[in-house]
Amino acid sequence: MGPPPRPKTSTQFRPFLSPTVGPTSTGQHITKWAAKIASSTHANMSSNSTPRCNHSSASVTCSQNAAKAGFKRPDTKQRLAATRSDKPSKIHDFKSIPADDPWTFPAPLLLPGDDLSEDPEYPPQSFQEWLDEEDRNPVSAKRKTVYVVTAPEIEDDVQFMRTWDNRLGDRHHVAQPSAEAILDYLQAFYHGLPVKSLPRLTPAFTAWDEEPKTKRKPRQPRQPKYIALKFGNECVRIRIRPSPDGIFGGQLNLDDLLDAAIAMLPKDAYALLLLVHQDLYEDEDDEFVCGRAYGASRVAVVSSARYNPALDEHQSVERLHAWPASHCENYIATCFTTSGPKVKRQKTSKPTKPIEIKDSSSISSSPLMAAMSIYRDLETTNRSPSALSTLWLGRMCRTAAHELGHCFGIDHCVYYACAMQGTASIREDARQPPFLCPVDLAKLTHATGATAAQRYKALLDFCDRPEYGECLFFAPFAEWIRGMLGTTLQ
Repeated sequence: MGPPPRPKTSTQFRPFLSPTVGPTSTGQHITKWAAKIASSTHANMSSNSTPRCNHSSASVTCSQNAAKAGFKRPDTKQRLAATRSDKPSKIHDFKSIPADDPWTFPAPLLLPGDDLSEDPEYPPQSFQEWLDEEDRNPVSAKRKTVYVVTAPEIEDDVQFMRTWDNRLGDRHHVAQPSAEAILDYLQAFYHGLPVKSLPRLTPAFTAWDEEPKTKRKPRQPRQPKYIALKFGNECVRIRIRPSPDGIFGGQLNLDDLLDAAIAMLPKDAYALLLLVHQDLYEDEDDEFVCGRAYGASRVAVVSSARYNPALDEHQSVERLHAWPASHCENYIATCFTTSGPKVKRQKTSKPTKPIEIKDSSSISSSPLMAAMSIYRDLETTNRSPSALSTLWLGRMCRTAAHELGHCFGIDHCVYYACAMQGTASIREDARQPPFLCPVDLAKLTHATGATAAQRYKALLDFCDRPEYGECLFFAPFAEWIRGMLGTTLQ
């Protein structure tokens, strides 16, 4: 079976085709709920020497931009119904999942320029609709293994690719995310199914010998239009081009890599993920893309290139307010009063004043608040090489899990802030959570056969590893999971 029709642009989505792209609620006005959390007494500075934000209040509803964009979030009753099927499953332990608690599962932010702001009528996919989806590949005894293919090596005949690394300033010697660590994370995320590296396969980029021969030798070596990706006895042509923004020396064509991934697919594979270090493009008018899945064809490709924290300032990634601090009330307010590079200034009314919550003790101990609290405490370490390296790993893990989610037939989420949300920019990507919302959690646990509690415990074991203790991604996620396990899933 060949891949389904491909989108025309990198921000467009079709069933089981997911782009993770580069720079590029209700319809009525919603009053925000906000929780006050303790402010830091010391005036630390952020990595770019701007005053540190204490994240003193948090928003768990869609921003005021939702009404302007025309987004109507499914209401509480609809969201709860979306977690259920016509035939209740023995696997689900969802009576203990607080699907109606916004301090555990908040609404999508919908900031200006976000994916749902650009496509506010994107249809939701309930658990029952997922079950009924004809193109979804069910997990079977013969096809249940998720394979991860390590980034291809670069052979000497295409050694020019070794100069493609990013050209922006000091990279702080940040170590590339390891395929082994990504594999370990995916084993926890898809707990219940075998997740393995593909044995006896060492992919490598090499020369593609179809360049026209001329008698005259060029004065300088010319970068070819194609290279080859070889694996086993196969060799697939890959288009390449210079990077339009000049950050990298070249880019690989994503569609060609996905075709190669399809050719790699073992007979017992439920899905296959191909990792690459190089920057990617899909269409000629793309600046870059970070990944995509051909869900019906069981394959996904994810690039680590643009997730390097050393590129954050250039790409206007707000590291100080990445998840979970993306729910910071003050930060959300600035998105309507200021703008960063490449973002047009927004002219909107002032955000609504937060409402005081009477039961502040339960809110302050909620999973979201616990994650925000530890994020604030860790911000002073976010420039150390180890912290940046694990942050890079976390970003890759989230995108790898997202793209493989499409291989399980899970569409982009519109119900909650969720790891399966669509994304319209690298900036929005950093603001999104690593957890699955109750609706998509129902889908995944049905597919894997694991309970939510078993899966959370596996993820907590990974996030609690000593080497991730200062990580701005894994440490807050661990606190969020602890909140879930401690209050709802014993």
